[in-house]
Parts: sequence; structure tokens; C-alpha cells
Amino acid sequence: MKFKLNVVTLALIANAGFAIPGMALADGYGIQNANTEKVKFDKWACKRCKIETGVNGTIGAGVGYNDSDDIRSANAFAAENEFVGKVDADVSYISESGYRASIEAQNLGMENGRLDLESGKVGQHKLSLNYRQIATYKTDKAMSPYQGVGGDHLTLPDNWQTAGSSQDMSELYSSLNPLELSLKRKRAGIGFEYQGEELWSTYVNYQREDKTGLKQASGSFFNQSMMLAEPVDYTTDTVEAGIKLKGDNWFTALAYSGSSFKNQYSQLTFDNAFNPTFGAQTQGTMALDPDNEAHTVSLMGQYTAGSTIMSGRVHYGQMSQDQALVTSGYGYQTPVDALDAKVDMKGANLKVVSRINRTVRVNASYDYSDRDNKTNVEEWTQISINSTTGKVAYNTPYDFTTQRAKLGADFRLSRGMKLEAGYDFRRDERSYQDRETTDENTLWTKFRLSAFDNWDMWIKGSYGERDGSEYQASEWTSSESNSLLRKYNLADRQRTMVEARISHTPVDALTIDFGGRYALDDYNETQIGLTESQDISYDISASYLINDDMMVNAFYNRQNIDSEQAGSNNFGAPNWFGLVEDQVDVIGAGFSYNNLLEKKLRLGVDYTYSDSSSNTQVQQGLSGDYGDYYAKVHNVNVYGQYQATDKMALRLDYKMEKYKDNDPGNSIAPDGIWNLVGFGYNSHDYNAHLIMLSMSYKL
Repeated sequence: MKFKLNVVTLALIANAGFAIPGMALADGYGIQNANTEKVKFDKWACKRCKIETGVNGTIGAGVGYNDSDDIRSANAFAAENEFVGKVDADVSYISESGYRASIEAQNLGMENGRLDLESGKVGQHKLSLNYRQIATYKTDKAMSPYQGVGGDHLTLPDNWQTAGSSQDMSELYSSLNPLELSLKRKRAGIGFEYQGEELWSTYVNYQREDKTGLKQASGSFFNQSMMLAEPVDYTTDTVEAGIKLKGDNWFTALAYSGSSFKNQYSQLTFDNAFNPTFGAQTQGTMALDPDNEAHTVSLMGQYTAGSTIMSGRVHYGQMSQDQALVTSGYGYQTPVDALDAKVDMKGANLKVVSRINRTVRVNASYDYSDRDNKTNVEEWTQISINSTTGKVAYNTPYDFTTQRAKLGADFRLSRGMKLEAGYDFRRDERSYQDRETTDENTLWTKFRLSAFDNWDMWIKGSYGERDGSEYQASEWTSSESNSLLRKYNLADRQRTMVEARISHTPVDALTIDFGGRYALDDYNETQIGLTESQDISYDISASYLINDDMMVNAFYNRQNIDSEQAGSNNFGAPNWFGLVEDQVDVIGAGFSYNNLLEKKLRLGVDYTYSDSSSNTQVQQGLSGDYGDYYAKVHNVNVYGQYQATDKMALRLDYKMEKYKDNDPGNSIAPDGIWNLVGFGYNSHDYNAHLIMLSMSYKL
């Protein structure tokens, strides 16, 4: 083999002490003995290897106008108000001593804004600060007669007239006020990493998240209910810390993770909108999410021995909750003042990967997870909304144990051809369930072919079965109404799945990708319940570089899920059958044109459309169609970016969202159901627009 050696290569070889076959170095004539007195080493400097010091990067700001009459559009635009502003930044600083600092900001000031700050010295220490804002919006048109929304005490107007039916409430419509159902999260954190000597390093991270807003809830009196706005004011503190040790062929780490959840509100009190019936109650109270804690300690490690890599992790944790019970409106003595709930969690994960030779690699793994509920079982007097009252009930201490084992192998048949095969096993053990143990066994194989130029394809198939212990209704969790009934997550099941993907590049400028998946779940031993589920999906995408300046891409995805179930209205053999058909279509395309107007202007457009629908049909002698549920959304983003100067660029974005759904659950009048006071019509049908002008400056 012929090759050239430059001076830098020869120097590296000499310093490394390598010997090159066929290259004899006589005593005194080796590179280490070369006369370098007249060599100008400064001329050898690698100009491309120079690290730029000082400040560099870009900063930017933007202002926008939001035109929307439905707050749900803020999920797409991250803009709730009519006018919106944002700050963007990607700035770094490097000193000659090796100190580094960076600022990254994206959409800061908008509902999905984030900020990350880092500083430190590479290989020694790093301090980081971060901030993130996340918001989700459901509706701002929910209607409620209650006052005090946003707090934990909901009252009706002084002139409210109760009635036996919502349709007879004379003050209902005159008392309705709009409210917004949305949740906003603000998350801030600080972290520190320290690299000690070559062997060890340590880290600690702290994060606080505040979650506020209103979510949908309901309160009941006997068989009458009111939709309520439940206040959300959560604070979650999270701490992570650990120490890492590493050697030439091993790694280990001891880590701790803890969280503390606090709810500003422990209960929600609400007036009864109906005539007092059950216990003559005029006011009700419901408990809200209780304060709780969780702590976990884990030890992990990895060891490499030749061509074998072994890794593992063991962990132990505990979740606890000891908030005082809410007893307002409960006419019986509680056995304890607080539940004092405790759940122990422990587990282990082991994995081995070994290359037997150049063509065969094997891998095996075992996972163990145990959830042990140590909460004391107490005797409670139950208040029911049916004709039975005062029945004794017990809190159920659910325990779960899961074991997973996997064994697989890769076979390189030839260049560009690989065969994979494996066996997966899973066992779940549950206490106080209709079935104590379930076992799943799955065999799978995958063949990959990339031997042909510009082609890459693979196909995977699997078959699995689930069975287990004797099925019987649990007196702790359910009343057996039909001995033929099976819960789908516990029932025997046969699962067949095939999936494949093909990627082709016929020319350098064009890439085409296609994939498909077929899965069939057959609940072969179920007579009453879910009997079959079929999932078919496929997608295709393509990207084409028309020339150096123009590029176009497009994609399409479809998924169909059909579920069949059987039921009985006489507590015997099945006599009615249902079919649920779910379908999701997603289409997208994009086009960009660069280097217009003397290579200063870039134009582009991105478009997506999704259509999800669901239909339920029931057959009992005659077929009945429940009607379609659908949600359709068009999203368009047209943009242009102009490089005004070498350092400053301007960008203009226009975004549009057209959304429509017909959820029957959101299309009911406040008095549309006689024993319910609802939130009214909350289906969505809107066109929303956002125009954003932004500027970026290169430092």
C-alpha cells in the first residue's frame, strides 16, 4: 500500500512510539533525533484548528399580531394575547484561559418560550440555569353560573332558584359567565457539574415547576351533577444529584432523585344547584390532588471486557402521601385522620451485549420492577349515589411486580445483508385483580438489506401470546355481573405484527421513504369484552433538491384502528356487538427558495393538514350508528427572510390555522341534560392568523 507521510504525521508516529513495517530507522537518524534548530514551528500552526475567543453568535427580537376568536389557537401559535413579543439568542463567549459561557433563548416571552444559560470551564466545572414555559388551552367559552371561579369555594348567585331539573332553573341562563379552561406551567432550574480528577465527577440539579389554571371537574348529589372549574395551583420541586466514577473500561454512578408536590388547594366546596334531595345537602365538598413526595436512589454501572459490554442498574424508592383527609359533608367517623400512604419501589436492570465474531452479535437483558403498597388497610363507611348507603368498603393496597427478559442475536449474512431474531418474555403479577398473573411470550425476526446502491430496506415480523392464571372477578375491585366478561388488559391475547420500511435515492437530489405496519390483536378466549383490534398504518415521504437554491418536500401518513367488542344486556351470552373505527390522516408539504435578490432573500412555505375521525356502530338485531366524531386542522406558515446587511437579517412570518371539530360531548347546552348543569357549547370552528416580524443580529 502506498501512502504519503507529512511532517505532522511523522511527528505523531514518533511520539507514539509506533513502528512502520518496511520503514527502517538507523540509529541517530530517527525523527526524534532530527535537527530542528532552524525549523520555523510557527509556520506549522493549523489555522483551521484555532479556537475563536471573545463573543460570537446572534441575538434577535420579534413582535407579532394575533387575530383569533378561539383561545385554542394558542396551542399552535404560542400566543394568547392580541399582541405578542419574543426574544431569541444564541450567544457564546470563550476566553483565552478556556472559560466558556453561553446564552440560548427561543421564543422567550411567548407561551412556549425557553432560556438556557451555561458557564464554566470544559473538563472542570459547569453552572447552568434554565427556564421553560408551557401552556395548553382547551376553551375560553365554557359557561358556568358559579361565582368565585379560580378559588376553592364556588357559590351560586344570591337570587339562584333551585329546581329538580336543570331545564327548570329560572336563573340559569341569566347567571352564566364565561371561563377559560387552560393550564400554564413555568419551570425554572439550576444545575452544577464538577469534574474532579480524571477518575470522578459529580453533579446536582434543582428544578421548580409552578402549574396554574383551571381544569374541568364535576360534583354530584345523588344522581344530579354540576360541571365545575377546578382550580390548579401546583408546585413541584425536583432534586437530582449523583457522583460518577470511570476507568479505562468501566463506569459507575450513584444517583439520587427526589420530588415534592404541593397543592395550594386541598378541597373544593360548591353549592348544590338542584333541590336538596340526598341528605338534604345544599353544599358539597370534593378532595383535590394531595401533597406527596417521591425519592429514589440508584446505582448503575458498565464494564467492557474485550468484545463484551455488561451494564446494569439497581434502584430503590418510596412514594408517600400523608395529607389530612377531607371530611366536610361526610357524616361518618373516619378510621384515621390521614391515610399515611406509602409505596415502596425497587428494581434491577441487567444487559449484556457481546460480539462473538465478525458476523454474530448476541444480546440479553433482564428487568425487574416491584411496587409494594404498604398503606394500612382501613375500614371505611361508604356513601353511594345508588340506593345502597352505609356499606363498608376498604382501601385496596395494589401491588405490582413485573419481570421482563429478552434474548436476541444479529447475524451479518454478507455485506449489506443482516438478520436479527429474538425472544421476549414478560410476567406481570398483581394483587387484588381479576387475574393474579399474566405471561407474554413473543418471537420476532428482522431482515435488513442495503446491498443495492441507493436502496435501504428492512422488514420485521413478530408473534406473541398472552395467557395466565385463572380469571375471576375480584371482590376487592369489582362486582361480577357476567362470568364471561374479560378485561382487555388481562385477557388472553394473540398478537401478530408485521412492519417494513424502504428508503430509495434514485438520484442524489431525490430521497423517497416508505413504511407500513400491520398489527392484529385477537382476544381468542373473550366472549364478552374486546374481541379483536386491528391497527394498520403506512406513510410515505419525499424530498427533492430541484437545484442549489430550491428544495421541496412532502409526506403523507394514515392510521386505521378498528376495534370489535361483544356485550350482553341479559347477563348471559353475547347478544349485541360493537365496532369502533378510528382513522387519522396527516398530509404535509414544504418549499423553500434561497439566494433571491442578489443572494439576500429566502422564501418558503410549510403546510400540514390532519383529519382524525371516529365512528361507533352497534348491532343488536338492527344496526345503529352513533355518528362521526372528527377534528380537522389546516396549518400554513409562509415566511421570507432578507439579509439586510452582513450582520442583520429581517424575517416575516404569516401563520394560519383553520380548525373544526364536532365532539358531541362539547355540543350540549347548559341545560341539555335534565340532571346536569353543563359548560355549554365548546366545540371549535375557527380561522386564526398570526403575523410576526423579527430581526436577528450577528455579533
